[in-house]
Amino acid sequence: MSAVDDAVATAFREEWGRIVATLIRVTGDWDLAEECAQDAFATALKTWPGSGVPRNPGAWLTTTARHRAMDRLRRSAVGAAKLQEVARTAEGEGAVQTAGDESGIADDRLRLIFTCCHPALALEARVALTLRTLAGLTTVEIARAFMVSEETMAKRLVRAKQKIHDANIPYRVPPAHLLPERTTAVLGVLYLLFNEGYSATAGADLVRSNLCAEAVRLARTLTTLMPDEPEPLGLLALMLLHDARRAARLDESGDVVTLEDQDRTLWVGSEIEEGVGVLDEALSRHRPGPYQVQAAIAACHATARNVGETDWAEIVGLYDQLALYLPSPVVQLNRAVAVAMAEGPVAGLALVEELERSGSLSAYHLLPATRADLLRRLGRNAEAATSYRQALELAGTGPERRFLTRRLEETAGASL
Repeated sequence: MSAVDDAVATAFREEWGRIVATLIRVTGDWDLAEECAQDAFATALKTWPGSGVPRNPGAWLTTTARHRAMDRLRRSAVGAAKLQEVARTAEGEGAVQTAGDESGIADDRLRLIFTCCHPALALEARVALTLRTLAGLTTVEIARAFMVSEETMAKRLVRAKQKIHDANIPYRVPPAHLLPERTTAVLGVLYLLFNEGYSATAGADLVRSNLCAEAVRLARTLTTLMPDEPEPLGLLALMLLHDARRAARLDESGDVVTLEDQDRTLWVGSEIEEGVGVLDEALSRHRPGPYQVQAAIAACHATARNVGETDWAEIVGLYDQLALYLPSPVVQLNRAVAVAMAEGPVAGLALVEELERSGSLSAYHLLPATRADLLRRLGRNAEAATSYRQALELAGTGPERRFLTRRLEETAGASL
């Protein structure tokens, strides 16, 4: 990859959401905003090799995209009135119109999230649309996150945009009395945004640090907007506790390092301390919820000196509580891992095989990967190798595939 290609890729990761959010605000057209943002990045690939990478790539891309939008509107009779509004928008980077927004939060990206999370939209459509427009995730990546086909997800995205247009849903952070009806969806969006950064569904990189940072930033803003609500605090705590361990998850070659083998001196103590403090603040409200429970699980991991000193029985109990809020097969799989650590691999394997028989996680690579690991710990290497092959077929990122390949080679060789 050339220096320009690398600069454009970095700008996309860091600036896509900001550019699209700005264009949606000034044009009111979601498809136009995405198309003009894409045009700006394409133009950068053509012009930066000759002119050089600009000092502020984000500002250059935003201006280019805005000019492209104005040109498109100028050629459209329907866009004539909107063009006047665009022309009045300040050209400086970060200029924000706050008229009609009672929240006082001057953040286009947070406005975008709340617009996407309008109650007129189905919950999954709200989350998927935000991941597409704010994070720049592809339809394939979002489909993998929801475990549905690409075609199904594409249709959901089209319907969601059309609904926003037809219902004339305003682009704003709503007033305080309307916030609760959107809180669940907004938290879900931020959680999935962080997860896609922390453990990508596909691609060369397992970790996408920019998405983690953006999710944490927006979660902080949300806690400011809703200071008395415990679940936004719980989500922020969860993110901080996970993010604190991010640097230790990959080695110098970019390969996966399991929790057991991670160098805990690489964990960021200040983030762990802050995360525990935020969690305590959330729990003091005495209104527990799923994000607070997940943050408590993360705190058990983050505050233990090593895997052996981790309170696995406490984690099993917390997963039991989490299952009351989120009765999902993924939660059950994570609980099975905790049971295996607390009671032994035989107990965990029984739970994993029960999940396998249900078929609910047939496309989820961590199910056969977990089964393979438990079989390996039991010395059943031939069976473990078979499960590692199954996981390898489903894994979506390079680091995960390399890790599974190494495990497969180890177990296949040991079984001979």
